[in-house]
Amino acid sequence: MKLSQNFSLAELIVTQSGLPNAPGQIELANLRKLAQTLEAVRSALGNNPITINSAYRSPRVNSAVGGSATSAHMVGLAADFVCPAYGKPIAVCQAIAASGIQFDQLIHEYGRWIHIGIGPQARQQLLTIDSRGIRTGLFEVRQ
Repeated sequence: MKLSQNFSLAELIVTQSGLPNAPGQIELANLRKLAQTLEAVRSALGNNPITINSAYRSPRVNSAVGGSATSAHMVGLAADFVCPAYGKPIAVCQAIAASGIQFDQLIHEYGRWIHIGIGPQARQQLLTIDSRGIRTGLFEVRQ
């Protein structure tokens, strides 16, 4: 099932955990919103393909992968991804942060991927997670 022009339900519920990962109706509606945000991200990244590592996670999947107990992934409002054709994750974060796209959190994670969370809040929170933990606003936004 296509959720948007470039994103399918299958890629937004993929898991390597081996556990069932089917969203309910509320989560599916949220995944549609997330797909629209990912379309805007893709556009901001020169329309380069985005590879989703993780988006929706059922509570069991989230627990199995060590996700936060309050993770936006569990309600279909977050995705972890890369965009190798655009560049390194830090460059992707910088481009998204400068794009005007509304998000709650944008996290540069371990120098390996990007987390974007959307939802009722649009705090535009910029974070970095590395071996020293979570730190705020540690990547420069290019204008």
